[in-house]
Amino acid sequence: MNFKKALKVLIGIVVFISLPSLLLFGYAYYKYHEDIPIGETGESADALANKMQNALNIEAFNNVNYISFTIRNKRHYEWIKDKNTCTVTWKDFKVELNLKNHDSSLAYMHSFKVILEEKNKLLNKALDYYQKDIFWLLAPYKAFDNGVKRGIVNNGKYSDALLITHPKSDNLPVESYLWILDENGKPEAMKMWGNSTPIDGIEASWNNWTTIESGAILPTFHKIFMFGIEISNIKTKP
Repeated sequence: MNFKKALKVLIGIVVFISLPSLLLFGYAYYKYHEDIPIGETGESADALANKMQNALNIEAFNNVNYISFTIRNKRHYEWIKDKNTCTVTWKDFKVELNLKNHDSSLAYMHSFKVILEEKNKLLNKALDYYQKDIFWLLAPYKAFDNGVKRGIVNNGKYSDALLITHPKSDNLPVESYLWILDENGKPEAMKMWGNSTPIDGIEASWNNWTTIESGAILPTFHKIFMFGIEISNIKTKP
């Protein structure tokens, strides 16, 4: 096979593989893309955020000090709030994160402690995992974090929806999201906007809930387009 024929075959393979993906993305973009709505800030928005958190028993959640969970059957977390620590385990790696002082964190590979450059690589990866995965477990409870803006959206499409915008420094998987709530204030779905979101306004489900030992309510599964995020092995302690 000469070079020109081989190149044509290679191009054909690339087109065959990528074209369906491009068509799927184009369809999804056309169907789901949505500009971010304008939310009215103030007491009404704060009241709606409080209603959402109360529907999930924020008081019970605040009494929880230890939370462990597994996400996508890939990564396991053990978070201790009052110590500002979280142990992240995946594959053959374990990182004991100190969320207040990252330099005090410890990293392990095959149960052996690693240092220097390898430690920094694992630490950065664990921090990235933690920041993104904890969002899918606790996002409704972060509505009053420092720097967060809350707005209430009432337009032709949404009624009493809660728009939350995080400061960019939070390093979350989304920067703004719109909570679609039921009549009691409990989340049913969430629309997302952010640099890591390929389609603005794409929706994630928030309607698979479990009541943990403390009485707080946490999610167990999210559906985004054709994909799922499963959260399992949730355990809590005061």
